Amino acid sequence: MSSFERLNKAYKDAKKLLFDDDSKYIFFSDCHRGDNSFADEFANNRNIYYHALKHYFQEGFSYCEIGDGDELWENISFEPIFEAHKNIYLLLKSFHDTSRLHMIYGNHDMVYKNPDYVKKNLYTYFEPKNEAEAKLLDQLQYNEAIILEHTVSRQQIFLTHGHQAEFMNYHGWRFNRFMVRILWKPLQVWGIADPTSPAKNHKELIKVEKRIKRWIVHNDMLITITGHTHRPRFPEPGDIPFFNDGSCVHPRSITGIELEKGEISLIKWQIATKDDGTLQIVRVLLEGPQKLSRYALKKN
Repeated sequence: MSSFERLNKAYKDAKKLLFDDDSKYIFFSDCHRGDNSFADEFANNRNIYYHALKHYFQEGFSYCEIGDGDELWENISFEPIFEAHKNIYLLLKSFHDTSRLHMIYGNHDMVYKNPDYVKKNLYTYFEPKNEAEAKLLDQLQYNEAIILEHTVSRQQIFLTHGHQAEFMNYHGWRFNRFMVRILWKPLQVWGIADPTSPAKNHKELIKVEKRIKRWIVHNDMLITITGHTHRPRFPEPGDIPFFNDGSCVHPRSITGIELEKGEISLIKWQIATKDDGTLQIVRVLLEGPQKLSRYALKKN
């Protein structure tokens, strides 16, 4: 199966959601939430992420995670990840309880493709205060892809992680997981990068982006938002509409894509220093906003 065929399959099987100009979405990916060990790259940005996510919840946004939310290559089970970042999962629960949580799996959390695994690990958690099981993300479903379709224009936005553009991270993910878990996680503590990741391999990153862009052109310039490479992308209207929300494991910052009032923007959340020396978490607009109507429409 080629990268074209894998992306075609993801599009064909995608969950469809309707949106309009009043809809508000925040897209993050590649959080790689870990166990708060030295190998947990997310741990450095967890306060930034939590603050940003709380802002979006209070402002009425829906949250869509475009893959690799949990680091289930380095970690054998979900339990230590939950214990390390419990406040974040309880905030995700708030989105879920208000029908504003949409999850896509990537190569590092491909196990969420199995509904039984999701049910076993994410539906409930043990609450020590009550000494009983409590609901967490009850009835949550993960998807390989999601299509957002505008209720009036029928314009579509295709959301998927992007690992479909690589053979080993799609078909060979179990082997890559084994290599990361056994070999690269211990070495990562010493600063040695995982070569299976396109985020750490520039040549592979370029190949992935080229394959996805060719697929977009072949599919009538369909607006596509991915993660996977960790490299933010925000095209100008008239260019190939290939967006990437970046990641939540950049040094001292996280990046994402906002969709609000029919406009799309690339944003960054980071820690900034005030004049009096105190620290604050701030939102920075990197690109946009651009009206979605300025990008090519998906033909029916």
